[in-house]
Amino acid sequence: MGDAGDGPVNSRGWLFWASAAAGWALIAWGVRGALHHHVDTRPGELGRFFVGGLVLHDLVFVPLVLAGGVLLGRTVRGRWRAPVQAALIISGCAALFAWPEVRDYARVLHNPSSLPHNYTADLAIVVAAVWCGTAVVALVRR
Repeated sequence: MGDAGDGPVNSRGWLFWASAAAGWALIAWGVRGALHHHVDTRPGELGRFFVGGLVLHDLVFVPLVLAGGVLLGRTVRGRWRAPVQAALIISGCAALFAWPEVRDYARVLHNPSSLPHNYTADLAIVVAAVWCGTAVVALVRR
C-alpha cells in the first residue's frame, strides 16, 4: 500500500490538482447558473433539496448500509458472501433508480401514458432476476 518510492504516501500529483480545479470550476458554473436563472431553478428550494438529501444520506442511508454490511459479514460466510454482496448492491441501485416511478411522481391526471406500467411489479421482477442470476452464478462457481 502506498508509494514504493521515497516520497510521502499521501502526496498528490498534478493530475489530482488539475481534476480538482476542473471539478470546482464545474460546481461554480452550476451554482452560478442556478442563481442566474433563479426564476426557473428556485435556489431556495434547490438548497433545501440539497441539504435534505445530505441529511437523509448521512443520517439514514449510510447507517443502514453500514449496519447491513456488518450483519452480512456476521451471517454470510465463505464463498457466498461476495455473490450476496453483489446482489444486494445491484438490487439497491435498481430500487434507487426506480424509486420515482414506483412512487408515481410523474403521474399526470387524464394521461395514462405518463406512467403506463406497474413499476412496483417491474422492480420486483428485476430484483428477483438479479437474485436468481446471482444464485445460478454462485452455484456454478461452487
